[in-house]
Amino acid sequence: SQGEIYADIRLTPGTPLESTDKVIKSVDDTARELDIVDKTYSVAGTGNRLDANPAEAGENTGRLNLVLKEGSNRDDEEAAIATLRDSMANQAGVEYKFGRPELFSFSTPLEIEIIGYNLNDLRRVSNSVVSRMENSDRFADIKTTVEEGHPEIQIHFDHERAARLGLVVSDIADRVVAKVRGNVATRYSVRDRKIDVLVRNKEEQRASIEEIRRIIVNPQSDHPVRLESVAEVLVATGPSEIRRLSQERVAIVSANLNYGDLGAAVQEIDTIIASTSIPVNVVTRVTGQNEAMESSFKSMQFALALSIFLVYLVMASQFESLLHPFVILFTIPLALVGAVLALLVTGTTISVVVFIGLMMLAGIVVNNAIVLVDMINKTRARGLSKHEAIMEAGHARLRPIIMTMLTTVLGLLPMAIGLGEGGEIRAPMAITVIGGLLVATLLTLLVIPVMYSVLDRTELARTAVTNDTGNLELHS
Repeated sequence: SQGEIYADIRLTPGTPLESTDKVIKSVDDTARELDIVDKTYSVAGTGNRLDANPAEAGENTGRLNLVLKEGSNRDDEEAAIATLRDSMANQAGVEYKFGRPELFSFSTPLEIEIIGYNLNDLRRVSNSVVSRMENSDRFADIKTTVEEGHPEIQIHFDHERAARLGLVVSDIADRVVAKVRGNVATRYSVRDRKIDVLVRNKEEQRASIEEIRRIIVNPQSDHPVRLESVAEVLVATGPSEIRRLSQERVAIVSANLNYGDLGAAVQEIDTIIASTSIPVNVVTRVTGQNEAMESSFKSMQFALALSIFLVYLVMASQFESLLHPFVILFTIPLALVGAVLALLVTGTTISVVVFIGLMMLAGIVVNNAIVLVDMINKTRARGLSKHEAIMEAGHARLRPIIMTMLTTVLGLLPMAIGLGEGGEIRAPMAITVIGGLLVATLLTLLVIPVMYSVLDRTELARTAVTNDTGNLELHS
């Protein structure tokens, strides 16, 4: 939450700039009426850069930016988005997408890749998926890349007829392009400027489809042939773009979430796809942030396992034993119980930040068990029995363990509350550590002594020896 949001607005292809500006102005007026909005600024008509995507730019597109008042939070942003979404939902032919300024470039939360070679099949499947997603209130800002493009003049050549007239289709196409779009014949120099001299037909000779049909495709011939004699010229609407993935045509359906976590949304998407009739030559795949989430979770699980293993190695070298570090590691499952309870109580979903908190727990919660087990070993070295040593160590280390736990919990409390800008990113990590540490500390004082008593068999190895006076002695 940075106090800034934006809305990318797209109207029907071919919409003039004035109409786009009027729609953005109406949405801007709605935004200015909100008490939480500090200022707004907008642009109608985009894509004046050389690398602009023609399918996502033009006179029919624009962007509205909102800066909220200082002190606004995530809930205020969601309220503003909901109001603007209701405003634009009442306007026909308006597509929109909300977003926030990003330090990193993230994919849309949900992206469904529909892969196949037939454009008609891709369009039918994508439209079916979009319609089913629109029936659910979980998804918002649903968009598909299979959209109607701009009106265009299409020329379908009759190769056989052109061959009978002694014409080559490629030459005809080049001649039509030269007459309509033109070729740069030379450049005219004026001081330090060079001006292109474009040679093409007059405006009135290329202003309509009828004029295009009457273009002579063999001007040097004694028998002129019009374009309409060797081709069908018609006005149609082509696809706005054709996307490919691994050399296959692909349609991408993207959406944001109104509520809920990403995992639940993916399950609902899987249900929608399963209930959709999909041809055998079409393949679907859920990507977007979900794909990145699955990859991150796998790497984090490996990192968590590696951190636990490294903690065990360090303790084994310090205790010069394989058993006592194994007993200490029982605190980690106890910490996981506390972390899960804390996430459940606070309604926090599992994320990469939560996994980072779990890795921190693996190194923090073992400290209390290390202190307790070390004290037990020292007490036994003074001659006390195992049971007496456990009781003595628990009494001596109770206060240090509680103090260590309280200092960590109180130090992480401001982070868990989510104070400051971007606090919602750090809060899950603090909640995980606090919950795990609280439960692990309480259970450590009970479970670790029990596990030590059960697993440590050192006393059972003692043997009875009779001394010179006839008394029995125990030797380890």
